[in-house]
Amino acid sequence: MNHSRSIVPGVLLLLLAGCASAPHTAPTEAPPQASAQPATMTPAPLAPPVAEVDPLNDPKGNLSKRSVYFPYKIDAIQNAYVSLLKAHGNYLGKHPERKVRVEGNCDERGSNEYNLALGQRRANNTRQSLIDNGATSGQISAVSYGEDRPRSHERTEAGWAENRRADLNYNP
Repeated sequence: MNHSRSIVPGVLLLLLAGCASAPHTAPTEAPPQASAQPATMTPAPLAPPVAEVDPLNDPKGNLSKRSVYFPYKIDAIQNAYVSLLKAHGNYLGKHPERKVRVEGNCDERGSNEYNLALGQRRANNTRQSLIDNGATSGQISAVSYGEDRPRSHERTEAGWAENRRADLNYNP
């Protein structure tokens, strides 16, 4: 019995020594396939349909901008707004069911009559630009609020500049 106890540690030492000294070699062949049959491809799951966002409601799009600004005592569309009005006119041309009201506004300087007339000219010129870019006349109404709907109440050039505008208000 004592004899077998002395053999076991010796055998264990030999086994451990053999494992530590054996060099590790990489396999030279690819492992065999688990199955000899070709793998069947399962269809990828379909992505859920993406809801189409109306470009008019896309806050990152050009159509989210709905105001055209004017210099003091000017009613002509400025070059900075040509592409914006082109985009809105194009949108209206592709969506004949949509309607828009163009609202002309002015700053507080000038008489009430003068500002109402200037606001109407701004609204009319904006309306015509939309028509020139694809909208129909039946889709657009134009109204002037003169100085009655200011966006800013500051009596500075920056405040007045915010009030010299034509706003595009789409009807639902």
